Amino acid sequence: MSQPTPSSAAPRVSPPPARFNFAQHLLVLNEGRAAKPAFVDDTEALSYGELARRVQGVSAALRQMGIRREERVLLLMHDCTDWPVAFLGALHAGVVPVAVNTLLTADDYAYMLEHSRAQAALVSAALLPILSQALAQATQHEVKHIAVSRPTGALPTGATPHTHFQNWFSTTPAEPAPTHPDDPGFWLYSSGSTGRPKGTVHTHANPYYTSELYGRHLLELTEHDVCFSAAKLFFAYGLGNGLTFPLTVGATTVLLADRPTPEAVFKRWTEGGAGAPGTQPTIFFGAPTGYAGMLAHPQLPAKEQTALRMASSAGEALPAELGERFKQHFGVDIVDGIGSTEMLHIFLSNRPGQVRYGTTGWPVPGYEVELRGEGGAPVPEGEPGDLYIKGPSAALMYWANRDKSRETFQGGWTKSGDKYVRNADGTYTYSGRSDDMLKVSGIYVSPFEVEATLVQHPAVLEAAVIGKEDEEGLTKTKAFVVLKVGQQANEAELKAFVKDRLAPYKYPRYIEFVSELPKTATGKIQRFRLRERERAQP
Repeated sequence: MSQPTPSSAAPRVSPPPARFNFAQHLLVLNEGRAAKPAFVDDTEALSYGELARRVQGVSAALRQMGIRREERVLLLMHDCTDWPVAFLGALHAGVVPVAVNTLLTADDYAYMLEHSRAQAALVSAALLPILSQALAQATQHEVKHIAVSRPTGALPTGATPHTHFQNWFSTTPAEPAPTHPDDPGFWLYSSGSTGRPKGTVHTHANPYYTSELYGRHLLELTEHDVCFSAAKLFFAYGLGNGLTFPLTVGATTVLLADRPTPEAVFKRWTEGGAGAPGTQPTIFFGAPTGYAGMLAHPQLPAKEQTALRMASSAGEALPAELGERFKQHFGVDIVDGIGSTEMLHIFLSNRPGQVRYGTTGWPVPGYEVELRGEGGAPVPEGEPGDLYIKGPSAALMYWANRDKSRETFQGGWTKSGDKYVRNADGTYTYSGRSDDMLKVSGIYVSPFEVEATLVQHPAVLEAAVIGKEDEEGLTKTKAFVVLKVGQQANEAELKAFVKDRLAPYKYPRYIEFVSELPKTATGKIQRFRLRERERAQP
């Protein structure tokens, strides 16, 4: 029996008032939950009441340092209770936190410090050495203060004052800055595949809209949920999953400072956060690569050992086979969607109770999507086109990058850089990144479609497909394949497997077995790395 097509009507979400500070908005929403845990990390549980006190303390401290509204501060922290305190404290003061990936190089941080003109840095003690290296490289930086989260020894002395971040919590509470919904709220740097990352500027209103339209109305999160995200808070996906969504409904979030390995995820699923044992997650937010690794892991817990009622996936399109296997084992669906740093969170998604595996679902109510061809005209149903989105959470711009801003933010529409196909039932199927699509024998081939077919083979853990020129200069598909531990398969077997399931021209002409695939910190496969490797071959 087919499932009904969801309504595209937008929920009734009132726009924020003319004076709106997102941090204060969250504190007011949760005034009646002072004793309830808001965040649980590896060492403590932070109540909503204590969260409010610390946020206001950080807000006051930033002002006492002389940091003014709309000036930037770098936020370089591992996921712990200090992260949301720092982020919301800056927003509360009208200061703009620039949340950055904790896995980058000193050269990356040096660029971001100069590009953002950050006036202060809020940093985990473990990351202080690489920040210090970046500051030494960034000769034009403007950092005047460094606040260190959870140091275990004496802080460095030098030209730039270092402060214990925790010392700020007892300062005099501050009133929220009288910000406007469209004022710059925070930055996230996009993880571009080439060139320098782009500073994506979001407003105070943007997380309000994603939390209401997606977190509250589509995912239907409630105050009874415990959220746990494999994606870290410095990512747009993780920021919604682990901070703005749960705080909007009064839920609890479990934070993990370390890498989300299968073992670490399973431990939280079955035991809860280390700072408050028993807080077992009811909602898990992951990515396809992570789900594949967990389902192949010998210590995969039984359904009865967890409290999961729903799982979410984003970052890359979810192969149908993974979703179906997860549902079979745990009895809950993986709700797959696509979002972007530029739109802040998910705008095209399946829904709880309405999941069509193999597709990315329907437009999130409140957002519009269009598929356009090379000339900008809409493409017919069933043909791949470039995905454009219109919605209230679009970023203002890329900081100091007008050309890229114009290319991406086109009037009310945002160009995603993804290729999609619209199906007859109104769902959308992922075809790949616009720069990843292959033209084989004059016909477009989606790398993702071939990859999704390869991972259906019982011996295949992961696969990535790129274009490779043959001896005549014609493009053919090449697959890089990671096999499951203890499993075997050969090239001929996998080619035949794909031929049986897809059109003949789509099967990979070349297959190379590898131990791992290059990925971003979010788990996205970096096909451009594979293309570079292929071009470097003699």
